[in-house]
Amino acid sequence: MSGHGTPIPMTSRPCGPLRGTAKVPGDKSISHRSLILGALTVGETRITGLLEGEDVLDTAKAMRAFGATVTDHGDAEWSVQGVGVGGFAEPDQVIDCGNSGTGVRLIMGAAATSPITVTYTGDASLNGRPMARVTDPLTLFGTQSYGREGGRLPMTVVGAADPIPVRYTVPVPSAQVKSAVLLAGLNAPGQTVVIEKEATRDHTERMLRGFGATLTVEETEEGRVITLEGQPELTPQDIVVPRDPSSAAFPVCAALIVPGSDVLVPNIGLNPTRAGLFTTLQEMGADLTFENQREEGGEPVADLRARFSPHLKGIAIPPERAASMIDEYPVLSVVAAFAEGVTDMQGVKELRVKESDRIDAMAKGLRAAGVAVDEGPDWWKVTGLGHGNVPGGATVSSELDHRIAMAFMVMGMATQKPMRVDDGSPIATSFPIFETLMADLGAQIVRAN
Repeated sequence: MSGHGTPIPMTSRPCGPLRGTAKVPGDKSISHRSLILGALTVGETRITGLLEGEDVLDTAKAMRAFGATVTDHGDAEWSVQGVGVGGFAEPDQVIDCGNSGTGVRLIMGAAATSPITVTYTGDASLNGRPMARVTDPLTLFGTQSYGREGGRLPMTVVGAADPIPVRYTVPVPSAQVKSAVLLAGLNAPGQTVVIEKEATRDHTERMLRGFGATLTVEETEEGRVITLEGQPELTPQDIVVPRDPSSAAFPVCAALIVPGSDVLVPNIGLNPTRAGLFTTLQEMGADLTFENQREEGGEPVADLRARFSPHLKGIAIPPERAASMIDEYPVLSVVAAFAEGVTDMQGVKELRVKESDRIDAMAKGLRAAGVAVDEGPDWWKVTGLGHGNVPGGATVSSELDHRIAMAFMVMGMATQKPMRVDDGSPIATSFPIFETLMADLGAQIVRAN
């Protein structure tokens, strides 16, 4: 059962060519951070193109609970009247972050160095995910955390009354952990330093600078050293959110496997720490082109065109690329099923602790659809059957995971028989217009019991 209501079974049927313009929603990562950093400024931040999925709307509610004025002006235009660094008020109610691991971890960090007590919860999926990876470094600032066994939500975090700056090496590549520590460091005196051995998505660093924080990044033998000067006065911004590359992955990958397809995704974010999927697809032989490349709000963007690619080949994906495409492995594994040969994905243990165990969920679904999968603790391999040879015809559990549900809906567009998921309702957390957007391109996705 979905944590957001009644399950919605969905079926995707083989379809004709996908054609048209896919105006996918705004980037989820940037949307979360825009609201949070806007709430930590003094003055009004205006946001255009905000992703209005449930995850981001839950973050907007949380910022209101901390005292910021968050206003929806319609047409994905929002404003945030902030309370300043260190200005968060203690919420009257529990902060419910729904399905969003990004939301809860970033919010925990932003609130950790204010002298307030906050209780966090989420849906069934989020409450099963480990939070110690964030709460452990936050204790270094002086916070205290009390949660369920295994460091799971619901959890109460007592903020540090007299926070101290921290020097912290992130043990595994995680933009969420890095960002939580940097956001906590905003209200700590002196310099907070985060060291990551492998680069992860850098939206937080870019946006902190954009809001006026003093932040430096240095490549050293230790790794990537990020130094933040604490207690700045952040300056309100006008933010244009680029389209989300993780959401774009679904119409792009669908176009590659459905004969005759030609799909354009305009204004897509191409931050190098997020674009690993597109590099990988090109190495597999995908027909992808980038048009009108430019920079907006400090982020590289372009218009991406994807065309049917009948001669895809399986490849070995470098483990060091995993951080730049961690959310895209489910739909990549679908493309791999239609390639020829083995696609080898290594260094992906982070997939085990996402909204679901994504390796397990995709492996079960792919096998049910007639595709061979081998897996280990931090790797998996998909043996592709080539274009037109994937049987399909399976009913798959989405495991309350939006990306699992959408990946199998993409798969059903090119299998011999339709694919079905038991519950597509989690899709609304990140891509509320997925069904209508894909239908406009020519997909046949129906809700059916």
